[in-house]
Amino acid sequence: MINKETVIQEINNNEENSLNEKIVMNYIDKLKNPFVILSVSDISKDLHIGINQAYELFKQNDFPTINIGRRKVVTLAAYLLWKMSKKGGI
Repeated sequence: MINKETVIQEINNNEENSLNEKIVMNYIDKLKNPFVILSVSDISKDLHIGINQAYELFKQNDFPTINIGRRKVVTLAAYLLWKMSKKGGI
């Protein structure tokens, strides 16, 4: 059974998600090139994690990697969207 509190909470979550999506999309629109390629080293520095942890992150199914030959990379836009979703954003 769906109660009133559940419906209100869902509406609030959708409004927050919509706002967060707009913020991220606005930020991405302002970037000169949202398709800049980031390496494992770049992600390691941004997240302040070790290089081995960054390699493990690139192996996760939900991380948006691209394989170029044997090299794994991620675009800036995909990385920002992933990062926002992990911080409770979208």
